Amino acid sequence: MRATESDQDYPFAATNTAAALLDAAGTVLAWTPAAEALLDRRSADVCGRPARDLLADAGSWEAVLAQAGQGRQEGREDWAGRQGHDGPVGWEGRATLRHGSGRELEIGLRVIPLNDGAREGTARCLVLGAPLELVARWRQDHAFTQELFLQGRVGLAVFDADLRLLRTNSHLLPYTGVPIDLSGRRLADFLWAEDARIIDDRLREVMRSGIPLVGLNTTVRTLDDPRGGRVVTIQAFRLQEPDGHPMGVAAVFTDVTDHERSRGRLDLLYRATGALGGSLSVLRTVEDLVKVLTPAFGDCAAVDLAETVLTGGEPPADGRLTLPLIRLAVAGAESAALRTGTAQFPAPLAAAVPDPGGTEAGGPEAGGPETVAPQERGCRGELITSLGTRSTGPGDDAAPEWATTVPGAHSAMTAPLCARGIRFGRLTLWRTGDAPPPDEDDLALLEEIAARAAVAVDNARRYTKERRTAVGLQRSLLPPATSERPALEAAGLYLPADADSGVGGDWFDVIPLSSARVALVVGDVAGHGLHATAMMGRLRSAVRAMADLELEPEELLAHVDDMVLQVAAEAESDDPDDADAGIPVPSGPAGATCLYAVYDPVTRTCVMASAGHPPPAVVSPDGTVEYVELSPGPPLGVGGWPFEPVERELPPGSVLALYSDGLIERGEGDIDQGMDDLAQRLLRADVLGRPLRQARHDIVEGLPPGRLRDDVTLLLARTRAVDPGSLATWWLEADPAVVGDARHLVLDQLTAWDLDELAFSTELIVSELVTNAIRHAGGAVRLRLIRADTLTCEVSDASNTQPRMRRARSSEEGGRGLYIVAQLSHRWGSRYTRGGKTVWSEQNLPLA
Repeated sequence: MRATESDQDYPFAATNTAAALLDAAGTVLAWTPAAEALLDRRSADVCGRPARDLLADAGSWEAVLAQAGQGRQEGREDWAGRQGHDGPVGWEGRATLRHGSGRELEIGLRVIPLNDGAREGTARCLVLGAPLELVARWRQDHAFTQELFLQGRVGLAVFDADLRLLRTNSHLLPYTGVPIDLSGRRLADFLWAEDARIIDDRLREVMRSGIPLVGLNTTVRTLDDPRGGRVVTIQAFRLQEPDGHPMGVAAVFTDVTDHERSRGRLDLLYRATGALGGSLSVLRTVEDLVKVLTPAFGDCAAVDLAETVLTGGEPPADGRLTLPLIRLAVAGAESAALRTGTAQFPAPLAAAVPDPGGTEAGGPEAGGPETVAPQERGCRGELITSLGTRSTGPGDDAAPEWATTVPGAHSAMTAPLCARGIRFGRLTLWRTGDAPPPDEDDLALLEEIAARAAVAVDNARRYTKERRTAVGLQRSLLPPATSERPALEAAGLYLPADADSGVGGDWFDVIPLSSARVALVVGDVAGHGLHATAMMGRLRSAVRAMADLELEPEELLAHVDDMVLQVAAEAESDDPDDADAGIPVPSGPAGATCLYAVYDPVTRTCVMASAGHPPPAVVSPDGTVEYVELSPGPPLGVGGWPFEPVERELPPGSVLALYSDGLIERGEGDIDQGMDDLAQRLLRADVLGRPLRQARHDIVEGLPPGRLRDDVTLLLARTRAVDPGSLATWWLEADPAVVGDARHLVLDQLTAWDLDELAFSTELIVSELVTNAIRHAGGAVRLRLIRADTLTCEVSDASNTQPRMRRARSSEEGGRGLYIVAQLSHRWGSRYTRGGKTVWSEQNLPLA
C-alpha cells in the first residue's frame, strides 16, 4: 500500500506498495519496507519462511490458494496461477494475516506471476497487498465512476483547467447541434456565445475558489438550433492533483426543461388568477389578464366578448352564440394590428367552439351541465400551428379567420369563455418569431385560464348589472341636474364610484319653499351598494317631507336623525330566519352625513346646519373663496346631540358650493389639501362668470387622476335677490277695522305691479288671513306681498298656533276662511318663525 493517506487512489500502485516475492513453494524471498510497515514484521523475520506462517490461521492456506481458480493448471498447487500466452495474468483475492502486534488484519491480495522464462519449478510470483477496506473503497470508486459515465439520465462532463472537454457521457446535451465527439472542444464551439459565457464564468469561479456550484439554472441553445433551447441545472466541483493544485472541473448537467415549464405554467396560472380577482369591472378584468399572458405565454393576446356582457346582459343560453364579438382587450407586440378594424370581430363564437351537443365534440344530445369545466364538451379550445404554410382562402387546409389576425404569427390557440353553461367570449393567443409553437399542454393551460377568466368575467358582468340597476335607481331619485329659481340658479352633478367600490348613497336636492326661499341639500349615506341607494331614497324623501313643514335647519336635521335611528332599530330587529319576510334586502350601515341650507332672496341670508358634513364653500362676487365656519353636529343616526345653525349673508351673485367628501378625500392628502384644491378649481372654472351647468363639469374634470374611491356630489348655487320694487310690507294694528284698509293697500300695490287680474282673489285672501290673525292671535300683524315667479301673500303674527282648515257645516256662519284661501291659491301653508308664525299663500302670475 502507499505510504501516505493522501495516496490512496490505487491500492496496488507500484511505488511504496506492500509487496512480497514468493517462489513456487510459497516461500518468502523478499519483503519490502512497505510490507514491514503494514504488518509490523521485519524482513529478516519473514524472508526464508513459508508464506502460510503469515496467515492468522495456517489451516486456511488451501482456502487462499483456492481463490486462484484456474491457477491450478496442470495439477500445480503453487502461487503462480494461470499464465497467458502474452504474459502473466494473475489473480486477486483476500487473506487474514497476523499483525506483528498479534491482532488480525484483513488484506486484499493481487498475485502477479513473473514469467521470466525460468524452468519449471523455479517460477516466482509477486504478491501485492493492501488493507481490504482500502481495496473495497477503490473498487467502489471505480465502479461508481464507470457507471456514472455509462448512465444516460444526466449529462456528465470533465473539463481541464482551460475548460476544454476531456470526457463526457453520451447524454451530456442530447440536442440538435451538439457534436458527437466533444473531446477537446469548448462550450462556445457549439452553444450560443451568451449561454456558453454564463456557464464558463461559473465554472471558472469553481476552479478559482474551490466552492462547489449547486443548482445553476440556465438556458442552453445550440448554434444549429437556437429556437427555444433547453433549461438545464448545473452542479460542478473542482478536481485536484495529488499535490492540491486544480486540474479541472467536473460538472453534471440535468435537463429540467419539462420541470421548469410545469413550474412556469403553475406560476402563470397563479398570476392569471390573481389578476382576475383584482377588479369587478369587466373591462379591467380582461385588460389585467392579457397583460399577464404576454409575453410570458404568447407574443400577443386578445379577449373577445359579446357586447351584451359589457352592459350586464346575458347571452342566449341555447348552446350557440351568434352575436358579434367585440375585441375588448389586447396586449403584446402586435396589439396595434389587433385593434385596427376590430371594433367588432365579425366571426361568431360558434365558429370557434364546437356545439356541445354536436358530433364534433362527441357529446350527448342534451345541453351542457350547470358548471362547465375546461375539459367539458363545448368548452374545448383549438390549437393551430404552421400558419405560414396554410392557405388563407377557402378550403380544407385554410386557417381559421381568428388565427390569421396577427401578421407574422406561426401558431395560435384559442379557448372559449364559458360559465354556467353559457358561452360569451373567447381568449386567444398568438406566437411569432422564434417562440416555439404551443403544444397540447399549453392548450390545456389556456383552457384552464379561460375557465377561471369566464367565472371572473361572469361575476363582473352580474356585478355590472347590479351596479347599473343601483346607479339607475339612484339617478332616478335625484332631482333635475339644473334648476332656475327667482332665488338662485342651481346646477348639480353626481359621479358614482368605480366598479370596485360600488355605488354609494350620495344625493343632492333643491327644494322650493314659501316666500321665494329655496332649500339646498347635500348628503352622503355610509357604505356602498343597493342598501346605500335605498337608504339615500329614504333620507331624501324624509328631508323633502320635513322641508314642507317649513322647519328650521337644525330642527329638520334633528327629526331626520330620529328617523335614521328608527331605521337602524328596525334593521336590528329583523329576523333572518323569518320565512314570511321574502327575499332578504341587502343591509349595511344606516348612518349618513347631511348639510341643509335655506336661502332667503328677500333678506339675502342663508341659514344652514350640518350633521357631520363638510362646510360649503362661498365664492364672493369679488372673487374670493372661503368656507363657512360651521359647528357640525354628529352624523345622522348617532342621536343625543343638538345641531347648531349658522346664518350667513350672501350678496347677489355669490356662488355657494355644496359637496360630498368624495370631492376632497381622494387618497392624495389630507382634507385641508382637498379643500384648497376645490377652492382653486372653483376659481379656474370661473363660476362667477359662466353658467353653472357648464362650470360644474370643469370643476370635476380629471378628478381624480386614478379611480374614484367614493361617490362625488357637487351642488352649485348662484344667489339672486328679490328687487325692492317687488316687495311691499305693511304693519297693521290688531283692530278688525283695518281689514278694509289692508284690502285697499293690496289693490293699490297690484295696480302698481300691473297685476289687476289677481285683484279679486288677492283681496279675498288678504281679507281672510288678516281677519284670522286679528281675531285669534292678538297684537300687531305684518302683511307682505312678494312678486317673484309667483305672487306671495304673507300674514305674520305673534301666535304659535297653527291654523287648521276644516269643513264648516251648512248651519255655521264661520269656518270657511282657510277653505276659501286654499281654493284661490296655487298652494298655501304656514311656518313657525322666531316671533310666532307666518301664514302664506301663492298664486301663479298671469301670462305676459
